[in-house]
Amino acid sequence: MIPEFIDTWQMPEPGKLVKTRVPMPALGPGDVVVKIAGCGVCHTDLSYFYMGVPTVQKPPLSLGHEISGTVIGGEASWIGKEVIVPAVIPCGECELCREGRGNRCLAQKMPGNSMGIYGGFSSHIVCQARFLCPVENRGDVPLEHLSVVADAVTTPYQAAVRADLKAGDRVIVIGAAGGVGSFMVQTAKGMGAAAVIGIDINEEKLKFMEGYGADFTINPKGKSAKEVKELIKGFCKEKGISANTNWKIFEVTGSKPGQELALALLSFTGKLVVVGYGTDETTYMLSKLMAFDAELIGTWGCTPDKYPAVRDMCLDGRIQLGPFVETRPMSQIEQVFDEAHHGKLKRRVILTPDF
Repeated sequence: MIPEFIDTWQMPEPGKLVKTRVPMPALGPGDVVVKIAGCGVCHTDLSYFYMGVPTVQKPPLSLGHEISGTVIGGEASWIGKEVIVPAVIPCGECELCREGRGNRCLAQKMPGNSMGIYGGFSSHIVCQARFLCPVENRGDVPLEHLSVVADAVTTPYQAAVRADLKAGDRVIVIGAAGGVGSFMVQTAKGMGAAAVIGIDINEEKLKFMEGYGADFTINPKGKSAKEVKELIKGFCKEKGISANTNWKIFEVTGSKPGQELALALLSFTGKLVVVGYGTDETTYMLSKLMAFDAELIGTWGCTPDKYPAVRDMCLDGRIQLGPFVETRPMSQIEQVFDEAHHGKLKRRVILTPDF
């Protein structure tokens, strides 16, 4: 039965959260109602909440865009199905969508930003069935864990596709121990990368990644770009691979030091994919791209058609979710936001409704 109201944690203005109820929207053609199993807490949510980064839908609204759940109403053929709700929902009709670039559709919708007042830190959400990713045969993987597929895991996959990542490639991930970077490492290894180097300043988390896809790790704290290059050369010499050509670099931190290091490591026939967002500016001599025959690529979100491939990687074990996430009741949202904002979380938190 579809409830008349949605219980939700709403942001009336940046820096404030209130538990409230909002009307269930009227369903249109192709719409379904998803009972939310879990919603991941993303850095993007924190930027809206603490830093005043503007949302398309002005407050009040509910944040949250990493969502999994079960369809309970709407399109009859979907009722009862477990699903992942895409974080970036394209229109499916514009020129960019027709060209396969719907991840950057200018009319795209995003839960917790541009789908009206509705977001994932709620009991339910209404969305178009055609873009949902169904979940079947998930074994012992909790449905709520799969919520992070909607951004933290599919964003790295889209980045890998933009880099044309193939089996046997050599990869560097800057920010390898972070919430997205840890999945970037696993995605690259799961897609067949022959060598994955993880770079991060969090020593404990970085070493942990050596058990989840990182073949070699570097903590760049206190090191110059030249010293980092020397460490990479040493690893490559040991493995008998080229240190200077054809590396695919993923910059996930969005920080100025991370971006500067990524640009310094870009070399002959390499590709640098910018995954992380930050507001600092960096300088770079663009003629190096010509001299290196290298590429500098931006990436954004992930198109819904790629979700099934990522789901399968999470279900068959190529990408491990359990060691990198934890669930907490949604009533702890204020505490979780505060811990995340101050860097106290060791895992990505998934909030489960407990209204």
